[in-house]
Amino acid sequence: MAAPEQEPGGQRPAGLGQGGESPPASPPAAAMGDGPPAWSPASAQAASLLEEAAELLVLQRDFAAALERCEAGCGSLGPAPGPDSSCTEVKCSLCVVGIQALAEMNRWREVLSWVLQYYHRPEHLPPKILELCILLYSKVREPQVMLEVGSSWLKDQTNKSLPEYGSLLELYLLHVLLPLGRFEGAEELVYSCDVLDSEQKLAFVETICEKRCQWTQQEEMHSAHDEQEDKATETVLGALSQKLLTMLTLLRRTLRSMSSHFYVLPYKKMLLATFLLYLVVVRLDPASPTSLPFICKLVQLFRQAWAAVLSPIHRPPIQD
Repeated sequence: MAAPEQEPGGQRPAGLGQGGESPPASPPAAAMGDGPPAWSPASAQAASLLEEAAELLVLQRDFAAALERCEAGCGSLGPAPGPDSSCTEVKCSLCVVGIQALAEMNRWREVLSWVLQYYHRPEHLPPKILELCILLYSKVREPQVMLEVGSSWLKDQTNKSLPEYGSLLELYLLHVLLPLGRFEGAEELVYSCDVLDSEQKLAFVETICEKRCQWTQQEEMHSAHDEQEDKATETVLGALSQKLLTMLTLLRRTLRSMSSHFYVLPYKKMLLATFLLYLVVVRLDPASPTSLPFICKLVQLFRQAWAAVLSPIHRPPIQD
């Protein structure tokens, strides 16, 4: 049932050759029939711009210039030609080339608004353009853009008489509603469609049920995966918290031992040794014999202070 997948950026507009062949002299000639219609000046100008745009897109790969030709051609045709007008096919082909140019320039987000500025309402879009837009936004994983546009087009009574209606309904279901999980809306659309017969409706409903089951299984798998990730995160956080608590406990014990150690240091002897060092170095001459008693006393004080600092009594206890 699935509609054939088309690459939005690789679709050739109507009338273009493959493999770099030159486009025909008149792009909309395939839709002209046996006898050539009477072309208005606007139609002839738009057809010429379409030919230039197709050549720029396919042969020269100048996408910006091709888009400019398409905009100029659509602008020359006026607001919206009638369904029997010779301008309809030209305008549709210009929009197809413009969509491809926008996609090639990675400006696919502008495609829908760019098309609607020439057709104004979603239900006025030609089937070819609607199909291209659905495939494009499905390809870039943003089918929600076409949700309202496709719904408006399918609800229009005039469009229901078109031969492409059934294929576009299937395309809208498979590429817009079902990927978004709109299963109730899809079933309602199928049941309310008068164009489909009972067999077609049954086939669509079976497809919707299959997609619903797949969606439910994926949600269950995602839920189980999220639960596992949450448990793993809690385990890691618990281990980190325990390690941090242990480190803080060891740090507190170390600081307590250091503080108790510094409280019992012989500060008086250290101050006396500092004062004697000041006298010997600053006030007296170390080489003088009169400084010898002070130097001996200074050395003795430093030895006593060093022994007091490194004695087993003052060493911090080692705890497991």
